[in-house]
Amino acid sequence: MKKHLLFPLFLALALTSAAQDTTRHIRQGWTFGVLPSVAYDADLGLQYGALTNIYYFGDGSTYPEYLHSFYAEAAYTTKHFGIFRLSYDSKHLIPKHRLSFDLTYLPDQLCDFYGFNGYSSVYKPSYSSQNEDGYISRAYYKYRRDLFRFSADLQGEISKPWYWNAGLGLLHFGVGPVDVDRLNSFTKKKENRLPDTVSLFDHYVALGYIREDEASGGLHPYLHAGITYDTRDRLQNPTHGIHTDAFVTYYAGLGSMSAYNNLKLNLNWRHYIPVVSDRLILAYRFGSQLNLAGDCPFYLNTYLNQLYMQRVVYEGLGGANSVRGMMRNRVLARGVAFANAELRTRLFNFKVSKNMFYVGLNPFIDAGMVVQPYERVATDPRLLTLAGPNPENPDAFYDESRLYAPHLTGGCGLKVAMNDNFVLSIDWATAFDKQDNGKFSNLYIKMGYMF
Repeated sequence: MKKHLLFPLFLALALTSAAQDTTRHIRQGWTFGVLPSVAYDADLGLQYGALTNIYYFGDGSTYPEYLHSFYAEAAYTTKHFGIFRLSYDSKHLIPKHRLSFDLTYLPDQLCDFYGFNGYSSVYKPSYSSQNEDGYISRAYYKYRRDLFRFSADLQGEISKPWYWNAGLGLLHFGVGPVDVDRLNSFTKKKENRLPDTVSLFDHYVALGYIREDEASGGLHPYLHAGITYDTRDRLQNPTHGIHTDAFVTYYAGLGSMSAYNNLKLNLNWRHYIPVVSDRLILAYRFGSQLNLAGDCPFYLNTYLNQLYMQRVVYEGLGGANSVRGMMRNRVLARGVAFANAELRTRLFNFKVSKNMFYVGLNPFIDAGMVVQPYERVATDPRLLTLAGPNPENPDAFYDESRLYAPHLTGGCGLKVAMNDNFVLSIDWATAFDKQDNGKFSNLYIKMGYMF
């Protein structure tokens, strides 16, 4: 996708914004606009659709913090991933409390699946390339995963900068093999059609690593609660402060999933350090998600829990939202840890139609690793001789020696920000190990900073 196509769309929002105090550059009243939802993700492809983000700033006394935020989006990607979302966020509807709602449906016809336990599951790039015999398929490392999500979250003040958090929600996963016939119905050229062959997901189901009662998904209501320490100067694009949280999430299993009740612990630390005023910011974060008790279906481990929703997608480790440059869901385990560090620069400012903009670069390094592995896979010798897509060519699929090895990536991002709230982000990243991605160059064009 051509990058210059996005900038006019970004400026269109400025032209539809409400009036602004031109002497202090403070937003007042409502800012809104309907835009094409155009983005690009190395894992999901080119995104197309429509979105609107409506902010209300009142008299401007809280700027750049908004009083109310409404967001709606409907989009699809060229790699058959859908986004349908409604959300609301405010720290002012209930005085001294932050309230957020999220309603999202994410159909995914080609969700990534590379096995369990990170590097221990050997990735073979050649299996993602289709040959004339039809044994190897672009869908070999894929499965179908449709996610419906509802959440309602509330944050209250204990004593600044300490806050309590509580929330409830519902996740419904629809899981299964790739629907090859459906995908082929969108393809006219015979040579581009997917062969109906076995996938890695099929192997895991057949061998019992993915158990029969979790192989088709399930319904999981949840409750979570935790504490937050927050000294950031603002919610969007902070220039200094610490934001850290610790919370537990209890998932229940309904119907056929009644055996899958589990308790998870999430720990997150984010720190923003001004090196040169607001021109150069060192931003870094550490995070982990651990299984404290109970049994968890594999698909819940592809989802990173959050105290409140700030973006559409919260995948497991890999991809645009956690470890850029690494394939989506490359690190799938019972417990994982990750880290990100980047230098956020503000190179220059400019003004367009009473709106303030700046352009910056941010070089970064990301990392992720297994903390709690799947023991039933790590101790099972059958994966050592598991046949690949071609039964005549068996391959080793498991290497225990790299179970806890860190997965490392790096890259650089270009940021174009409007009024410190809207940030167009263009990130380029690469994996340091080919086991994490067969492609050297991976591009992500999104809205907002990653954290």
